[in-house]
Amino acid sequence: MTFHQLKSRRDFLQLGARTISSIGAAAAFGQAGLISAKAQSTDDYKALVCIFLYGGNDCNNMLIPNDKTTYPTYQSIRQNLAIAQGSLVGITDAASGAAYGLHPSMSALSSLYTDKTGTIKRLGIVANVGPLVQPVAKDSSGNLNGQLPVNLYSHADQQNAWQDAIPQGGATTGWEGRLASIVFPGAIPAFPPSISMNGNVLQLVSENPGLAPTGINLTGFSLSSAATDPGTLALQSMLSLPSGVTLVQAAQQSMTDALAISNEVNSAISNAASLGVTFAGTDVGTALSQVAKIIQARKSLGASRQIFFCAQQGFDTHTNELATQATLLGNLSAALVAFDTAMANLGETNNVITFTESDFGRTFQPNGTGGTDHGWGGHHLVLGGPVKGGQIYGTYPTLQLGGPTDSGSRGTWIPSVSTDQYCGAIAKWFGVSSATDLATIFPNLANFGSNTIGIC
Repeated sequence: MTFHQLKSRRDFLQLGARTISSIGAAAAFGQAGLISAKAQSTDDYKALVCIFLYGGNDCNNMLIPNDKTTYPTYQSIRQNLAIAQGSLVGITDAASGAAYGLHPSMSALSSLYTDKTGTIKRLGIVANVGPLVQPVAKDSSGNLNGQLPVNLYSHADQQNAWQDAIPQGGATTGWEGRLASIVFPGAIPAFPPSISMNGNVLQLVSENPGLAPTGINLTGFSLSSAATDPGTLALQSMLSLPSGVTLVQAAQQSMTDALAISNEVNSAISNAASLGVTFAGTDVGTALSQVAKIIQARKSLGASRQIFFCAQQGFDTHTNELATQATLLGNLSAALVAFDTAMANLGETNNVITFTESDFGRTFQPNGTGGTDHGWGGHHLVLGGPVKGGQIYGTYPTLQLGGPTDSGSRGTWIPSVSTDQYCGAIAKWFGVSSATDLATIFPNLANFGSNTIGIC
């Protein structure tokens, strides 16, 4: 259904529930004033950009051992899913000197890890990271010692575990939502600090209703065109209808405020110069281009801290993995390179960190149908000027089925780094300085000695 096909208030409410963050959960901004209030300072700007790889990325074919001893083991177990060693994009871990290879579809991205002269750049890789309540070890009998996340290997549960950082379950807020509450403890900023390009997501949910995640519709209605655009006239007419139902009134106000926010964002963006780079029209390319445009306009929007959530779909590769993943990783690589170029052109390289999350890694052993099945720990990318690039953080798993880092018998890796340690490092860079605040965002971090990893 398009806006021009709306026929009733019921259609309007149903549409609002499934469009981008209900076209912005912005009711709280009605009291605080819209963007024109410029409540955020533009000094000391910082932004976080999460890209969630939905479905569970098979990182075993994203970061591959590239030495004479370990690659044959990889090739033997991966069988028909093995990437030829000669096609790998060679990289070296600056800390250990170990040789690895990126998937050949990610060749463009390798230039952000190291350049041709060997100079370390701003892309880092965190190996074998995943949700953990506490450290988990495998004993000599094959038993796992330690409390496990709820419903391991479940898409929905592990997406939640990544997004709320409470893998034992029961969370109603997300870790970036709690982060926003700490960064903005006082007056609610007029411009929403948390913006989703993928609808309503748990990761951005805060206990403070004034920090509700908002979706920005960069190509939606313009309030200034109401006199000429039939769709806008119809929507505005429904928004102005009287109602005795409080919930409907709140929805009407939310929609009105969200349209006003989107209109002002569109206005700021339309007056901005070109980003100087072309993004591909893929899901992740489009999302990152929108993020770049909002960052470009951040001074006129009065934003000093921003949190963005983007998504890339399609990683549940139970079949046809080689072709599917080659396309997906190629699209991700191209989008990240374009985004990095845009940030450089805007002079924002040192102010933005982009990072990946995913449901889980996948089984190291193929499943017999040209794909892999649900796993646990996986490898993730962190990009930006503040990142100590050219290095692989964490511990790469032992490539042995049923071995010390396999939670089962097919290569479902026990994470060596918890999501708390990974995301906690990003939160610390964003401005969370106290141990108390870190514990509020990541309640299980103390189980790992409150130690984050030194990626920035």
